[in-house]
Amino acid sequence: MTRKPPIRQEPQAPAISSADEVAQFLEQVQRMPKPAHAGGRRGRLIFSLDATMSRQPTWDKAQHLQAEMFHAAAELGGLSVQLVYYRGFNECRASRWVEDPRRLADLMSRIDCRGGYTQIGRVLGHIRKQAEQRRVAAAVHIGDACEENMDELAQKAGEIALLGVPVFMFQEGYDPVAAAAFSEIARITGGAHCRFDEGSAAQLKELLSAIGTFAAGGLVALEQRTDRGARLLLENLRR
Repeated sequence: MTRKPPIRQEPQAPAISSADEVAQFLEQVQRMPKPAHAGGRRGRLIFSLDATMSRQPTWDKAQHLQAEMFHAAAELGGLSVQLVYYRGFNECRASRWVEDPRRLADLMSRIDCRGGYTQIGRVLGHIRKQAEQRRVAAAVHIGDACEENMDELAQKAGEIALLGVPVFMFQEGYDPVAAAAFSEIARITGGAHCRFDEGSAAQLKELLSAIGTFAAGGLVALEQRTDRGARLLLENLRR
């Protein structure tokens, strides 16, 4: 069996929620403060992008929203962010960790789509490796397909779950195979699976802001609050 190479480091740079359920969740989370991460360390957040050819028809619009996500993360403060993307034949790369996520928006703008299979398993393996070195507060994946063995992905998701990293799966389009895989990865890791399309852009940007708040402040900060919004977020993360 051929062993896949590790992700190259670049020198620079639960079930699907309905729109109403996500909106209600965000309404509560928006009332939460944005505390500094415990111990003075920045929370670490990984962004993973599918840049295979199937996303080419909507890539320009998707890039705009993805760039907004980076800017939303920058506004939170207290975060270190890493960009991971895959495309083409066995190409999967990761940027350096940066404290200004807006720098990653510029890097992302230079990525074009190339034909190839999905590499979600390699991304999950990378998340695990990073979390073993130092805590990763959360990970976000944006894609539209899954062409890998679900049992193998579930195994890797379980390893990530043991390290306490929730993975938030943003799905572009309505592919049922991708929906099943994304939902299962989110369920195992304690994250969430949400649709990603032009109509939900504002909502997903708000959801990312909520994820960034958790990444920057952690469970300790949330557990100090007693309001309904904090309790709801804790319930979703522990489920």
